[in-house]
Amino acid sequence: MIKWLKKCSYIIMLLGTGLVYLAFVDNWQVYAKPIAQIQSWYQDSGLGDLFPSGGTGGESTEESGAESSAGRQETGEDAGSSTGMDDSENGLNTGDGQNSVPPENGGEGPSVVGEEGSLPSGTEDGSGLPAEGSVGTGSSNTGSSNGVSSGENGEVPEAPGEGTEPSAGEGDSPESSEPVYTTVEDDYFADAVFIGDSRTVGMFEYGGLEETAAFYASTGLTVYKMFDSPIVPVPGQKKKITVEEALQQNAFAKIYLMIGINEMGTGTVESFLEAYGEAVAHLRELQPEAIIYVQGIIRVTSERSAQGDYINNEGIDARNEGIARLADNEKVFYLDVNPMICDETGGMIPEYTFDGVHLKAKYIEIWKDYLKSHAISS
Repeated sequence: MIKWLKKCSYIIMLLGTGLVYLAFVDNWQVYAKPIAQIQSWYQDSGLGDLFPSGGTGGESTEESGAESSAGRQETGEDAGSSTGMDDSENGLNTGDGQNSVPPENGGEGPSVVGEEGSLPSGTEDGSGLPAEGSVGTGSSNTGSSNGVSSGENGEVPEAPGEGTEPSAGEGDSPESSEPVYTTVEDDYFADAVFIGDSRTVGMFEYGGLEETAAFYASTGLTVYKMFDSPIVPVPGQKKKITVEEALQQNAFAKIYLMIGINEMGTGTVESFLEAYGEAVAHLRELQPEAIIYVQGIIRVTSERSAQGDYINNEGIDARNEGIARLADNEKVFYLDVNPMICDETGGMIPEYTFDGVHLKAKYIEIWKDYLKSHAISS
């Protein structure tokens, strides 16, 4: 009987040793409960403890096994998938909720572990990084094999978000660039024509360009009748022709348009801007090679603006905003002399005018100098 018990004890010890071996090589928490039962039976038989040193089996074993399993899940097939969040802090969104951490100290790339412990393939089916057209794709990129560029120091570049602006050549074309102006002398206006109302008449009379440039100007001229009014003298004749006829007979490289003060009491801002835009379009038809300078309407003094009638700076500014939008900075340019002749209230400097509306003769030079410093090379 004693020999039989010794043999059983020996067999059980071998079995226990095998189970312990399995415990440490393959998910040992699965065998924790059977081991505990064998130890209990072993003790009931009076043979002592199967594991004299303790530390294996029992309730504590199951708890530690659960913790270890959870630890492996966090770095294994469930890595990142439980969060479903963009890893914006790490600069990479993998597209399916799997987050990657940028390598530290110039590492080899992101350490995203897939279902089989490999990096995501980068396909479009949501299993990994976005495919062609996304961050880091293309043969020129360096870094890990999943196509994510590591940069010069192993850093993963940030993925573009919704607010990322497209690079050159992508998306809508950028707005027209700011014009590059140059300063010129009076002879720049030798092939120019000035078209406008009484303000332009003042430029003709006191600007010193009457022998250099052409002037199609008249007091009371409006954008509505600009092409139909017979205001252009014919050399050697007493008659005058319309601006339309004059532009058909003569070619110019530059056109300066200053008009709009007389229209303040007629129609609306919208109707004025519609007529103004049509006028500019017709100028381009008549003079397709010319640079067109559309000039902001000169403001009146703040005192004149406050009189309460149709001439006021608020209405002038509203019209100027629309005029400025006509500029494409290629063939049409917007010029605004107002900052040169207005005070801190936004109105024309009172000392510069005799009636609150028109510049005095000696201050016309400021306007001309502004035009000379804002010229486009033709």
